[in-house]
Amino acid sequence: MKEFGYDLTTEQYFTTTGLRSKEWIQYWFNYYKIDMKHAVNAELRLNKIASDLIKNEALPRPGVRYIFNFFREKNFTIAIASSSATALIEAVIEKLNIGTYLTAYASAESLIYGKPHPEVYLNCAGMLKVNPLQCICFEDSVTGMIAAKAARMKCVAVPMPQTLHDKRFGLADLVIASLQDFNEELLDELTKTIST
Repeated sequence: MKEFGYDLTTEQYFTTTGLRSKEWIQYWFNYYKIDMKHAVNAELRLNKIASDLIKNEALPRPGVRYIFNFFREKNFTIAIASSSATALIEAVIEKLNIGTYLTAYASAESLIYGKPHPEVYLNCAGMLKVNPLQCICFEDSVTGMIAAKAARMKCVAVPMPQTLHDKRFGLADLVIASLQDFNEELLDELTKTIST
């Protein structure tokens, strides 16, 4: 956005977390009345910047390795369902070295709808050949949480510190401050009502 003369505040940024790049660009271009003829190139530029940041500067959130090991030890099938472009998902998988944990990953990049629509979650469940009612999702955005709940999946919200107190996360089945806070007791609570 700086290339178009605008700086987003932290609060503004978090209002659009979870949208696909295309929708993110459309939202802020409409907001700031930027000519949409620049949107396609801006989306490409955004994804390039994000990819470079992931590869060169990004740090994992606390507990990432813990949560993957936690579910692998319990023989859960693990996948990623994201609004991000496939290239960005792959950059994160490579950066975190988590490819061996994953059975599948799904992007909403080329779907008709992105999150908060549930399509990417439902597609991912289909790839895993599991009932959506048997899935537990971890989400950091309100947009993603709505998508998970619309797919009728259990949702554990792990908001960024800046959005932890957003009351909308009350729609999640569970809200935790860190992936490290997830444990056996919380898993038991979530799975009590999961269909088999």
